Amino acid sequence: MTDIIENRTFDEIKVGDSATLEKELTYRDIKLFAIMSGDVNPAHVDEEYARDSRFQEVIAHGMWGGSLISTVLGTELPGPGTIYISQSLKFMRPIGVGDHVTVKVTVREKIDEQKRLVLDCEVVKDHTDTAIRGVAEVLAPTRKISRPRWAIPDIQVREHHFFDQFMVRAGNLARTHGPLITAVVNPVDKLSLAAVVEAVRQDLIQPILIGPKDKILAIAEEAEIDLANFDIANVNHHMAAANRAVDLAMNTEVDAIVRGTITISDLMSPVVRKNTGLQTGRRMGNAVVFDVPGHEGPLLITDTAVNIRPTLDQKRDIVQNAIDFAITLGIETPRVAILSALETVEPHIKSTLDAAALCKMADRGQIINGLLDGPLTFDNAISMDAATVKNIASEVAGQADILLVPDMETGNMLAKQMNFLGGAGGAGIVLGARVPVLLPGRADNMQTRLVSFALALMLRQQEMG
Repeated sequence: MTDIIENRTFDEIKVGDSATLEKELTYRDIKLFAIMSGDVNPAHVDEEYARDSRFQEVIAHGMWGGSLISTVLGTELPGPGTIYISQSLKFMRPIGVGDHVTVKVTVREKIDEQKRLVLDCEVVKDHTDTAIRGVAEVLAPTRKISRPRWAIPDIQVREHHFFDQFMVRAGNLARTHGPLITAVVNPVDKLSLAAVVEAVRQDLIQPILIGPKDKILAIAEEAEIDLANFDIANVNHHMAAANRAVDLAMNTEVDAIVRGTITISDLMSPVVRKNTGLQTGRRMGNAVVFDVPGHEGPLLITDTAVNIRPTLDQKRDIVQNAIDFAITLGIETPRVAILSALETVEPHIKSTLDAAALCKMADRGQIINGLLDGPLTFDNAISMDAATVKNIASEVAGQADILLVPDMETGNMLAKQMNFLGGAGGAGIVLGARVPVLLPGRADNMQTRLVSFALALMLRQQEMG
């Protein structure tokens, strides 16, 4: 493709002249087309629905093919200055993701009145099958136009491929080992109930709703959610609901606990309580698994919600929990970046001292199965370019899988920046307890909540060996 875009005027064009364009259809193309057109019919943009439906993506992909005809007319023949008058297209075969298409327009007729052209249009997939055929009529340009080709900006579609993979894997685990029996603590809000119902529909969980029954049913009715076949334990106070959930987990009657309308501190209070809580001997910590557009793999940030200012011993446990879980996610040897404001050890900044100590612990086998480096600043941890500029040579810098933050405040702010400014999807889970504990935030969307259930299913697999 040249850097100059140039048209062919009406006088230059002869009957029989043609132009072609070749392209392979990707799912990203479909999403971008949906964004521009506003057409989010699941038959067009939902891969699972399209595979199962009788439409087989005919309409969405056909319209995309039709748009490529417009591209050829506007950029090649006649090119810049062309004005569309009409078109008549017949969609003959579906175009699927991965299909190679060749778009061809051929001048059928020249009409001197208004300098009009009639063109035959055809879209052929995989070089043999005609998918679209029709006719377009345009006003051809009468003066020569030659301009630098406009550079199309890199448009980032916020896709979360790793989350999709987690959902598939969790679905397989649920079919093999059964759904996750889940205590849902005080679900007296619409989103909590909706997420539970959707997780049940996908066979991920078997819930026990713990809270004031009348209120739960009233909210469900208002949201038009059917709870007729759901197990509801009538508990009037949210703290009593949290205690009931922990008791069920201690008695191995549930596989996981999920937060509804209750603060994190109130839910975690009975979870971490000595003797009657869900301790395993390691310090518990919350990890958020991020699916970051453009990043090579999932990225874990820990701790974001449980430990306010963890000690060195507590950080060791938090790191080990995260390493073990990252391995479960499919990261063979997790790389751990221990974050600070500096990448050098400074005695007056405690997080740099902790980083150095944690790295030495890993050298001595006190932390296993991962690679550690620190202190590292955030940019040096996740950007190879930034690490190279600062001459940081390590097996972790620029390619971290796990980010250990200095304290909960840092972790919480970083996680929310990733979500709201970075376009990342983040799903959290408490590690180090007898059962997975999920702490969805009030602003968490449906995808985040469902992926949290998927993570819990994978964590159960880890604990089952």
